[in-house]
Amino acid sequence: MMKKISMLLIFVLLLGTFISPMVLADGDGENDAIDELHGKPILVLGEALSENQRDQVRDSLNATNTDQVEEYIVTGQDLQNFIGGNPNANMYSSAKVTHKNEGHGVVVEIVTPENITSVTREMYANALLTAGVENALVEVASPLKVTGHSALVGIYKAFNVEGESLDQDRMEVANQELNVVTEIVDEEGIDADEVTALLTEIKKVISELDPATREEIEQIVNEQLQNFNLELSPEHRELLIDLFDRMRSLNIDFGQVTQQLEDIVSDIRGRLDGITNVDTEGLWNGIKNFFQSIAKWFSGLFD
Repeated sequence: MMKKISMLLIFVLLLGTFISPMVLADGDGENDAIDELHGKPILVLGEALSENQRDQVRDSLNATNTDQVEEYIVTGQDLQNFIGGNPNANMYSSAKVTHKNEGHGVVVEIVTPENITSVTREMYANALLTAGVENALVEVASPLKVTGHSALVGIYKAFNVEGESLDQDRMEVANQELNVVTEIVDEEGIDADEVTALLTEIKKVISELDPATREEIEQIVNEQLQNFNLELSPEHRELLIDLFDRMRSLNIDFGQVTQQLEDIVSDIRGRLDGITNVDTEGLWNGIKNFFQSIAKWFSGLFD
């Protein structure tokens, strides 16, 4: 019996060794110190939320200490001011923006993914880079199911306070981009990751070729649709051409935008590869089998 108890203790120690790195990897090492270089994080809450729902968002975004954040409300009037939208619109999804050092890039985390139904974090990142956002951690949350579009306006507001300012035209075209992407995903039934990859590649080609006319933009869009083996309706194809032609006219540095987005995607893949070095399905099957064998061994201790 003593031998079995000793083996059980060894098992507990081994199990702790196996699990603890996962727990540590999940934490961000947050602390309560105010960043004197970049200032406090900016929390922007949707105007349509009740006070109870706002408390839920504050809790989700780790922003319950009012001394540690600057808090604002995003309204339908902000929607009109930033992107020419409907001033009577209901604003639900909210965001926290934390400024970071040069070279950090734009990192987006959807803290309540079960409640943001249409917009992925890659879509947010792509649109924010188009809008001119740099070096920030952007966290999005909602206490109820929403598409997630209004969070973009909230993020814009966070970058248009405290003396900062984003370019109006770039904010508008970034919002147009988000609307086009989500419409294609919803109506064409194409996977969101495929659409994000398509837009990234189009931006990359535009940065390399520097097209001067709408006709050249149209050729690039058509070639990339063919490369991705994607078929769009004539209406959605035209929406893409209009979008990138407008971006071209704004002289956005697509090379920089593409590189940052590729960095975000590479980081995600790199973390998975670094943890597993195998395919994801194989990893979880292995973990399941491991614990099944442990359970079988554990039950044998008392036979």
